[in-house]
Amino acid sequence: MIELIPAIDIINGQCVRLTCGDYDAQTVYSKNPTDVAKHIESLGFKRLHVVDLDGAKSHHIVNEHVLKDITSQTRLKVDFGGGIKTQEDIEKAFAAGASMVTIGSVAVTQPELFVEWLNHYGAHRIILGADVRYGKISVNGWKQDSEIDLFAFLEQYINQGVTQVLCTDISKDGTLSGPAIELYADIMKRHPTLHLIASGGVSSTADIHNLAKAGIPSVVFGKAFYEGRIDTHSLFIPKGITKRIIPCLDVKDGKTVKGTNFVNLRDAGDPVELGKSYSLAGADELVFLDITASAEGRNTFTEMVTRVASEINIPFTVGGGINTIDDVERLLYAGADKVSVNSAAIKNPQLINDITGKFGSQVCVCAIDAKYEEGQWNCYIKGGRERTSLTLYDWAREVEYRGAGEILFTSMNHDGVKDGFAINALSHLSEILSIPIIASGGAGRPEHFSDVFKRGKADAALAASVFHFGEICIPELKQYLNGQHINVRL
Repeated sequence: MIELIPAIDIINGQCVRLTCGDYDAQTVYSKNPTDVAKHIESLGFKRLHVVDLDGAKSHHIVNEHVLKDITSQTRLKVDFGGGIKTQEDIEKAFAAGASMVTIGSVAVTQPELFVEWLNHYGAHRIILGADVRYGKISVNGWKQDSEIDLFAFLEQYINQGVTQVLCTDISKDGTLSGPAIELYADIMKRHPTLHLIASGGVSSTADIHNLAKAGIPSVVFGKAFYEGRIDTHSLFIPKGITKRIIPCLDVKDGKTVKGTNFVNLRDAGDPVELGKSYSLAGADELVFLDITASAEGRNTFTEMVTRVASEINIPFTVGGGINTIDDVERLLYAGADKVSVNSAAIKNPQLINDITGKFGSQVCVCAIDAKYEEGQWNCYIKGGRERTSLTLYDWAREVEYRGAGEILFTSMNHDGVKDGFAINALSHLSEILSIPIIASGGAGRPEHFSDVFKRGKADAALAASVFHFGEICIPELKQYLNGQHINVRL
């Protein structure tokens, strides 16, 4: 799933696009960028890239009032760039509602200052801007070319802790000539855990599909969107291209188990063989949760992760017993694509910042187990055995703020009961958050999956026993969802 990010470039308070960074070759698409942002949100997008081109030219933020209008009148998660030269500029952008800032020129001209900001604000809020022309970095609104090699530039800052890079091929920007896929694929080959945002040259829906196939995590686009070259109805459903089906395997002492309401566990088979069969059946991702308490069991789980990685060709997330950065590193090194944290994150919320700061938001899935009782959703830890003082919606907001890439919400009331997902809670989470939500707990029939996508607005649906015991087969489920006009990978 590639992240889709429309762009609004601002000159004189208007929404414009340049061609190859030339300020004399600009097209005005709207006199009201806020109206454009509202339209973008109405189409289902959750994120927006805003560039203050006046600021880039003037060496300080100019259009912060436009940024504030956009963030106050939409729920879009905005990353903002252009004219950020001082810490005061960063503070202005955040005060105006930006979730992240993109910084390029300062990283070239004042590397020590850039690293200072990176450490101060965190890698989940600072995006490295890498504007490139013929392999060299450009600065100051693309008006000046440097002699700095792109790959040396990236290597320098990734080693300093950068996890997000917005790379724009200036020669293609605004030309509708197609993105520099080979360049972006080369970057990902050298830095496979990097959250790379590709920018420049997107001309069609097919270009975005090709970037996704090349494994590029995110894409920014502008001119093609404004000129109607992108089929928003078929491609851009909320928060992603397709809805995902995710089998979950709870692993205890090397075996897959499944219970009801978090108890009464029964054996469901070998996790590696199950994982392999799900991959072949068309599952979009897998989740493996280690529910073993012993250190010996943890070692067994790590060995299992390595075996799973060698047998499947779809992304998989692992969780359970992850308390430190060392735990994350161990499991990623073993072959996992993402890690899921739950109890440890509630006990130490800084863990989320630490994970996203070192490995990127795309690696961090925050699992939330919650039970509806006494008129509210309360969060639980320790496998549902201990109630906390946190409520679902407040904790979910904090998780997003700290940089987690996804939330895996399990309704303890619905888990294993097979009467359907917690639709109302999921729908509300979708309204208040901009990161993807994985729904868990309650799957029993194909209609439940349709319901969770249409009414619950979930980005992915996770289930266990209905898959493990053959009650629902993934190929048939996807055909059913396709017939319900839900976009799934067939």
